[in-house]
Amino acid sequence: QVQVVESGGGLVQAGGSLRLSCAASGSIFSIDMGWYRQAPGKQRELVARINSADSTTYANSAKGRFTISRDNAKNTLYLQMNSLRPEDTAVYYCNAVPGYMNWGQGTQVTVSS
Repeated sequence: QVQVVESGGGLVQAGGSLRLSCAASGSIFSIDMGWYRQAPGKQRELVARINSADSTTYANSAKGRFTISRDNAKNTLYLQMNSLRPEDTAVYYCNAVPGYMNWGQGTQVTVSS
């Protein structure tokens, strides 16, 4: 089964940007992939998804600020996050949509006000 490793998180001020990466151990070429996040005390939610045709959809909270992309040659998924807000603070994970892969450790994003 494909394993994923997320990276790129960190501490950033409100209004700042981060680019998250998700390296997969195998091909993700034909897989619908997504970025999820889980804030303390909240359920994990899907914030962005990209299908095998590179069509993208976003949660309302991410529209206009986040961009999901993929590099199939590198088996890597990305999430460009701009205009970050304190409410974006969470652990971010990548997985297939639905999330049938083993979950990685995630990458922490903390946005200070």
